[in-house]
Amino acid sequence: MTVVIVKPGYAPYEAEINGLHEMQEVVGGTIQAIYPFADRSAVVCNDEGILLGMPFNRSMPGGYGGVFGPFFVCGLGEEDFCSLTPEQVKAYKKEFHCAEILIGAAGNTPITMKVQPKAAGSSGQEKNRNDPPGRE
Repeated sequence: MTVVIVKPGYAPYEAEINGLHEMQEVVGGTIQAIYPFADRSAVVCNDEGILLGMPFNRSMPGGYGGVFGPFFVCGLGEEDFCSLTPEQVKAYKKEFHCAEILIGAAGNTPITMKVQPKAAGSSGQEKNRNDPPGRE
């Protein structure tokens, strides 16, 4: 399925992932879906990202706080996840373009500073390095 992958500090990118194993590889563990947007989409992240000490990634609207560690955005089918439409891919790449630095929190609302993201290659790897982004 076509998704948008967002890693801490990096620009989001479009990718193809298939099956539970690949979903878990992207987020670095067990998956959890949240639904912060009005359209038929889900943000799929690591269920234990904050407990595992993963770096802060992005804040989420709708009272969801923030996501720690890598996540992806996918579409919602009748009973499972599905590909994003081309319009959704464009919208979510724009939505999550700026990287964020967590400064503090007010209740469940993260206080962040938006910064220019590091560039990621089409495979999601930082240009000129072999380490996957978000695994520093």
